[in-house]
Amino acid sequence: MIQNTEKYRKFGLKLTPQRLAILRYLDGNKSHPSAEDIYNAVSKEFTTMSFATVYNTLEVLREKGILRELKIEPGKKRYDPDTTPHHHLICIKCKKLIDIYKRFKLTLPEDIAREFEILGNHIEFYGVCPECKQRNSQ
Repeated sequence: MIQNTEKYRKFGLKLTPQRLAILRYLDGNKSHPSAEDIYNAVSKEFTTMSFATVYNTLEVLREKGILRELKIEPGKKRYDPDTTPHHHLICIKCKKLIDIYKRFKLTLPEDIAREFEILGNHIEFYGVCPECKQRNSQ
C-alpha cells in the first residue's frame, strides 16, 4: 500500500490515517463491500472512527474515480475498487458478486445511438451461485 500512496496523492487526496486504512482495506478487495462492511472492518483499528467518516471517504473516492459505486440492492450501495471495464454476476440469494471480464457486443437502436455519446456500459447478470444452489437442494 505504501507504493500506492503517491498514486492517491496524485488524485489530490488528503491521506489521513483513517483514509489510508480504508484504502488498505479496499486495495485488491473483490468482495464489493458496503460502507457498513468497510466500517466494521476498519473501525477495529480505529475505534473512534465514525460511520460518516467511512461514507464521506467513499464518496470522495467515487468522485475522484478511484472506485465505482454499485447499486445492486435497493437501499444499499456497494463499492468496487476495480475501475477497469467489467460486468457483474450477482447471486439473487446471498448477493455475492463476481467480476466478469469479457466484452459483449451490444448495439443500440440507431435513433438512440445517434443522439447519445456512448461512454461505456455495465451489464448485470443475475442467478443463483453454486453454494446457494447446493443449500436449496438439501
